[in-house]
Amino acid sequence: MRAQNLPLSDITICDFTAVWAGQTVTMYLADLGANCIKVENPYIWNPMTRAASPRLDEKSANLIAPWMGGHPGSDPGPRPWNNSPAFIHVQRNKKSFTVDSRRPEGLEVVKNLIRKSNLIADNLALGTLARLGLSDDAIRAIRPDIVILHLPAFGLSGQYIEGRGYGAHIDAVAGSTILRGYADSSPVTNTQIFAGDYFAGLHGAVAALAALRHQRKTGQGQVIELAQLEASAQMFPQAALDGAWNGRAASSIGNRSIEGFVPNGVFPCSGTDRWIAISCRDDAEWAALREFMDNPRWATDPELVTAGGRAAAEDEIEARLREFTANRDRDQLFRSLQEVGVTAGPVLNNADVCNDPHLAATGAFRPLPATEDYPAVEWLNPAYRFSESDVGIRSEPALFGQHNDYVYRELLGYNDAEVEEYRRLGHIADRYDDAVINA
Repeated sequence: MRAQNLPLSDITICDFTAVWAGQTVTMYLADLGANCIKVENPYIWNPMTRAASPRLDEKSANLIAPWMGGHPGSDPGPRPWNNSPAFIHVQRNKKSFTVDSRRPEGLEVVKNLIRKSNLIADNLALGTLARLGLSDDAIRAIRPDIVILHLPAFGLSGQYIEGRGYGAHIDAVAGSTILRGYADSSPVTNTQIFAGDYFAGLHGAVAALAALRHQRKTGQGQVIELAQLEASAQMFPQAALDGAWNGRAASSIGNRSIEGFVPNGVFPCSGTDRWIAISCRDDAEWAALREFMDNPRWATDPELVTAGGRAAAEDEIEARLREFTANRDRDQLFRSLQEVGVTAGPVLNNADVCNDPHLAATGAFRPLPATEDYPAVEWLNPAYRFSESDVGIRSEPALFGQHNDYVYRELLGYNDAEVEEYRRLGHIADRYDDAVINA
């Protein structure tokens, strides 16, 4: 594969994104070859963007969730913002430079970057860029053909316009929280999954690609408003339509199917916390499953031949299947079921995923290069492949301020004296200011 044929190699992004939703957008675009320049301020800590806190030790890191606090060797080191696992993946293939855009000379640097950029991406708190002097009109005055992508939590209009939110809040308002979980459990007991960030990230990337294509063809820019809430709500059309047309409020059905597949669930296997997913998508699969189980008497009830009949007895079917799978090896069982035409698969934990032979065979993993603050590890490649270009991991996660020289000197053309002046003024840094760290 050829890195020089990357689809977005002629695109530069001025990246003002934070946390996961916005950074996921620019991650996809950077994977496709865009020169993504992350604008970072050494005097402002964006919560949840690079780490849980700028001040962590091993003890405090172990008190928070592993996806956030699982620093290498459980030791965050002196620069935890460079090695928090939750954000390592969204920093790949990007560049990081620092500037305090609140000060006039810093804002001028950002304006110069905008002049070099095809797209500016933003999911900061509503109005942040405008308060800096970078309203949409001001940005387009600097570069008329630029694409401006905003990803506000709840949109730029409506009753929730002032609302700020992380993925968990987006999930709740979009209805995700009440639709997942078990039928006999309360939504308040659901764990947080932050799916809204990734829904918005993918929608935002596709919207940006469409606008960039339009820009290439016409020379015209666009302003995109992509509400994270709306991106999340798009994932639950069946619930929205049922509510709009039938006046019914959907609730959780656990692992059961919204499409009428019966059985459809997750069942225990031998060993500790080992599970298999089984789904009969039609009557033929049910017949194959029944035969695989040697046609036990309970399964030969004529009422169970059709999906409607099975739906009426779903509780009993699930109980019987739990008995059948409980003492069987998960991996052997799912392979055997697939061989006879039953849809089945293993439920994998994180360690299982890393050692899964199928993922390994598809090239799902690639070494993520080591940095000063993070060891070399196997990391998930993008889930897509291009035949003529390498859209995978090409560079290590961007350390804070790692590309200051490139941005100031090569991209923006500042001379040595100007660079040293920006360094003296505190714009150029490789760590957060002490006032931020000790706050």
